[in-house]
Order: sequence, then structure tokens, then C-alpha cells
Amino acid sequence: MTCSGHILVVDDDPSVRAMLNDYLVTHGYTVRCADSGAAMRGALEEALPDVVLLDVRLPGEDGLTLARFLRERYDVGIIMVTASGDVIDRVVGLEVGADDYIAKPFDPRELLARVKSVLRRMQSRPPAEPAAAPAVGLLEAVGCCRLDRSAHRLLDARGEDVPMTAMEFDLLAVFLDHPNRVLSRDQLLTLTRNREWEPFDRSIDIRIARLRRKIEADPAHPRSIRTVRGSGYMFVPGAP
Repeated sequence: MTCSGHILVVDDDPSVRAMLNDYLVTHGYTVRCADSGAAMRGALEEALPDVVLLDVRLPGEDGLTLARFLRERYDVGIIMVTASGDVIDRVVGLEVGADDYIAKPFDPRELLARVKSVLRRMQSRPPAEPAAAPAVGLLEAVGCCRLDRSAHRLLDARGEDVPMTAMEFDLLAVFLDHPNRVLSRDQLLTLTRNREWEPFDRSIDIRIARLRRKIEADPAHPRSIRTVRGSGYMFVPGAP
């Protein structure tokens, strides 16, 4: 069965680029390749991809720096490609906004499954509303910030936009809909429509930690999104 979507492969190894191009094209994807950060930026100016496969170990600007660049500017899926033993790179990649990762050497079938998963999560999101000034009464308090669900915007105390990923928005929406209730990782994955992930996938914890750095007055001692040891997380509205 063929698929559809636009994939940008960023890898300095020509054999990897050729393999991924041939494999993904065979499965119905439009594929472009880049061998560096500069080439990636040039490709982005020509057309915005749906998903970027981004190698961490690039010469010059590394993949983690480029992932941060992408997340701050574009609404695209990001899959980090790491060396098999680089756990730190995977964790940092998720912290800067990557949607998933895969370790080299990988089975192309696994990579294809991850591409499909990221595309499904992106396509399941409601379309973003045009940016507009937040309307009074439509803002919901989340720690030190306010969430405008209709516009998919997170605003700080000064009314300025706080960057957030689609998964972070989904998590905040779920917490607001279930105040003062302990939610397990499995429940959070189900409620955010991310059931492709494993219930004990620690990346959910990384995303919670990233959210706390944005909405908590003291992220080291969170009061709005609290950890309930052995059970999960609980959102406490009105916490300073």
C-alpha cells in the first residue's frame, strides 16, 4: 500500500540518502535530500516538507541545533536519526521538540512505521486558526501562562507568545479538561491520541518537563503539573 507525504532527508552520508530516497519513493512519498544545515534551509525555502528525517551527527551545524531551528520556525514533523548508543542525543532531541527518533543501523520498515505515526499525529490535529489578539474570556490559566485553545497559542504573563509543540498543546488541553485528577502515562497517551507510543515511553516525562519550564514559576518545584509518584501526573488549576 502506498502513502503520500513530503519527506526531507538531512544526512551527510550519500549512501544513506540514496537508500532512504529509493525506499520512501517506492512507498509513495515525495522525497528531497540535503547533506547539511545550509542545504536543508535551501530546501525549506523551496517547499515545506511534512516530515524531516534529521541525522544528529552532521558536520558543521549538528542535528540538535537544526531541530531547534525547525521547531521554532516551522510546523513540521521531526524524526531524529541517532547512533545506537547515543541515549543523551535522543533525550535532548525530544527536549528541543523532535517528535520521534530512530537509532542507526535501522530497518527501513521501522523507519517507515515511525514516519507514518508522526504523519498521523500531525494530520489528526485541528487546523490552526490565523494568529489574532487573544479574546478576553477565551484564555485558560495554566500556571504562569494562559492558553488560547481556539488559536493554539500559549501566552506568558506579558501576553507574549510562548513557543510550544503540537504534543505540548494536546497535553495542556487534556490537563485543563481533567483538573485535580491523576492521569497515568497510558491515559495521557490515549487522551492526546498518541496511542502509537508505548505506555511506559519515558518521552512523555520529557515533554512534561519541557512544559513545566514554560508554565511553572519554579520548574524544579512544580505546582501546576504535579507528579503523583507511581501513578502519573495531576493538573492543579490556580496554583501559583
